Amino acid sequence: MSRLMGAPPNSAVEEVTEVLHGVRVTDPYRWLEDQQSPRTREWINAQQLYARSYLDSIPGRNRVRERIRELLDVETYDSLLKSGPRFFFRKRIREQEQACIFFREGAEGEDQVLVDPRDRGAGMYTAVKPLRVSRDGKLLLYEVKEGGERTGRFEILDVDRRNLLPDGLPRGYLRGFEFAADSRSFYYVHEPVVPKTNSQTAVCRHILGTSFDSDEQVFCPAGKSLRIGIVSGIERLGFLVFNFLDKTYTDFYLWHLNDGNAPQCIVQAAEFQFSPWLHDGGRILAFTDRDAPNGRIVEVCCRPDRTPEFIDVVPANDCLIQNWIVSCDRILVSYIRKLRTKIYIFDLTGLQLGQVPTESSDTVRLAGVSADGDELFLERESFTHPIQILTYSPKTRRIDPWSLRIVPFDLENFEYRQVWYTAKDGTSIPMYLVGRRDLLEGGPRPTIMTSYGGYGVAMTPQFSVFVAFLMEHGCLFALPNIRGGSEFGAEWHDSAKRRNRQVAFDDFLSAAEWLVESGLAKPEKLAIFGGSNSGLLVGTAMTQRPERFRAVVCMVPMLDMLRYHLFDNAHVWKGEFGTADDPDDFAALYRYSPYHRVREGTAYPAIMFVSGDSDQNCNSLHARKMTARLQASSTSEHPIFLDYSPQRGHSPVLPLSTRIEALTDRMAFLCDQLGLTI
Repeated sequence: MSRLMGAPPNSAVEEVTEVLHGVRVTDPYRWLEDQQSPRTREWINAQQLYARSYLDSIPGRNRVRERIRELLDVETYDSLLKSGPRFFFRKRIREQEQACIFFREGAEGEDQVLVDPRDRGAGMYTAVKPLRVSRDGKLLLYEVKEGGERTGRFEILDVDRRNLLPDGLPRGYLRGFEFAADSRSFYYVHEPVVPKTNSQTAVCRHILGTSFDSDEQVFCPAGKSLRIGIVSGIERLGFLVFNFLDKTYTDFYLWHLNDGNAPQCIVQAAEFQFSPWLHDGGRILAFTDRDAPNGRIVEVCCRPDRTPEFIDVVPANDCLIQNWIVSCDRILVSYIRKLRTKIYIFDLTGLQLGQVPTESSDTVRLAGVSADGDELFLERESFTHPIQILTYSPKTRRIDPWSLRIVPFDLENFEYRQVWYTAKDGTSIPMYLVGRRDLLEGGPRPTIMTSYGGYGVAMTPQFSVFVAFLMEHGCLFALPNIRGGSEFGAEWHDSAKRRNRQVAFDDFLSAAEWLVESGLAKPEKLAIFGGSNSGLLVGTAMTQRPERFRAVVCMVPMLDMLRYHLFDNAHVWKGEFGTADDPDDFAALYRYSPYHRVREGTAYPAIMFVSGDSDQNCNSLHARKMTARLQASSTSEHPIFLDYSPQRGHSPVLPLSTRIEALTDRMAFLCDQLGLTI
């Protein structure tokens, strides 16, 4: 097993003490929050050298890289859009650093390149993605990102002439966009990185070929902490206004484009979820969880007194609605029922007509619908089969494969099974076990585990190169369906939400205990990984039970839960986590906040933190501060280091060679720590 070359870099302790709700809280590394300060940059550089001294010395690293290249460097398709007979999509061919935007005239047409990021001469970190197509298929809106930044630039292409129009939007956040029906103008909500003086969040109309200075503001609600989204229609537009106050309140306005009247408020100050769809027949359909925690599809009707009436179209049931799409005269609704994807088909009155066929081993997602609504796009994948794009006709009920991702992975040699274990409070929790057939029985085996436990995200079968590589090398993969997800409805989510977050962590730790007690795993061969909210999960698990794990990969995490809401736009997650501004939230957050649970003189497992400058979702200050604190506190000989990149962010748009190197680092680290033969 490799060892780091020397002691970790020194991290100066400069304590900042605050009294929060009567509790003294000390932060020894507050100075590392300043990402651009010279001393922080010097610290980052030293940490990068320290990490490389270990990662580059791991035996067999080159063999790891070659296998990762084989798994990642395959032809891929994603982001499929359709208008009329034209398909628009992103495609990356082998040995290409970044995907290009293509279009295809008809289902059997030739793939033609529309936008190649290499033509921009900006380097391999430039990525493009199609976002919207005009109804006539002649205009394409696409996004341009640099590295993993959350923001982007937005450009419009004349598809027939292959001309870039001078009507692009500068770097920022595009909250809403819709081409006008005649393709001569568009409506947009754009928040630039550098706001204009006295600018307000508003819906504007831009006529192609004119100056943005002359754009008309068609809707500008009062308020400061708000966002606006646009709901598309042919003769109507909807405006969703999210007000982030003590909680999130939602307003919905309807605007008839041709009657000359101001937008009409349909729903005001809703404390429930409300996601509308403007049907071309004049109806307003919507998803809501008002009086229905698992959600329902309703028709929204306005009474004479202008208060809305919600009339059930697809009533609530015992499963949470995961997604829904209107396609022509059909409504398709997806659920997770007993951990299996179910997609039911209804007519516009709510009569169930059937369901889309799915396999128990697959995760199937509603990925979009063509502009004219005649064709639906599905994504399908499993633990052993990479993602596949399908087209589905609600009228003929025919499913056709649209693209396959061929990965050189021995699918037939792997399988999964489901087990149940008992959580700390006595609740039965299901867990997937995946691996080679000969390893699913008996043990103990080197084991890798992850989960999510938040935002109602259900953990269902998905293909992962990260996991596939480790399973090839003898690892058992465990995926518990912990609370905080939605596998068993809204209650499953709510039971581990906000002040109940510890429930998700307890479920995860109980899964690890079950694996050890059942003889399938042992602590010295058990690793956990996760990113974003899942990074918080594994960060909490290893600070609460450090002796339970041998290695941890903690990617783009939140870890200082007392200050997370003060950076970027993270305050919008208040409903999921709460904030330290509230005394009851503070008490819950302080009990589990990983950064504040680190204890000096504790033997922590080997830990690889992954983060970068461009992360505007989970600010990289979390990984920096946690690395410093753990390096100073751990008494074990296991490496604790930070894999850091200026280009890395929360968006998965890094070039192929960078992704290969990054995944090589993670696999080499886990192989080294778990003693896997490379």
